[in-house]
Amino acid sequence: MKSAVIVFPASNCDRDAKSILAATGLNPVMVWHGDSALPKVDLVVLPGGFSYGDYLRSGAMAAHSPIMREVKAHADRGGLVLGICNGFQILTESGLLPGVLMRNARLKFICREVHLRVDNAATPFTKNYQKGQVINVPIAHHDGNYFADDATLKSLEDNGQIVFRYSDAAGAITDGANPNGSRLNIAGICNKVGNVLGMMPHPERHAESLLGGVDGAAMFESILRAA
Repeated sequence: MKSAVIVFPASNCDRDAKSILAATGLNPVMVWHGDSALPKVDLVVLPGGFSYGDYLRSGAMAAHSPIMREVKAHADRGGLVLGICNGFQILTESGLLPGVLMRNARLKFICREVHLRVDNAATPFTKNYQKGQVINVPIAHHDGNYFADDATLKSLEDNGQIVFRYSDAAGAITDGANPNGSRLNIAGICNKVGNVLGMMPHPERHAESLLGGVDGAAMFESILRAA
């Protein structure tokens, strides 16, 4: 299986993503955002960071980078796309996922570990988890407040597109467990087909024991299994 990590100006989690992809046997290559061609790969990762400095709106400028045309075509063919943090923002700005990521409710950057409940364990990204499982994953964002209108939220719930929610250690979905104000405690969603996943938390930062946690490793093992 082969993968690609898209590098935008001010990406800062691209090497983290490359490291865990390589360790899992997903054979990553780094692709510059200005390239107009995407190598033949099974998985595309849009990493975290501050693409274009977030000067206009998080992910808005990166969504129009030349490589994103190829990423969209890859997704349309059924290829896997994973957007993490800034990558999630780029997926919503490019229309590959519904909704938008707004400023955190308390208007401050948040960097800490959170609990996530796995609400959909049937996607190519979550097959190595159990539905209802609670995992521990770091977050690091200023604009992670997921918003969508009521109709979109109902559609996401009805179609099983809500993949991860912020929860407490027991899996309860509470306001106190919501770090950024996201509606329905949403931490990650997929498209209707299930081949595009966006999430604010960083599974790549908890995928090796040396990093202090391994709960994120199952995501990359799931992707390998799906292949």
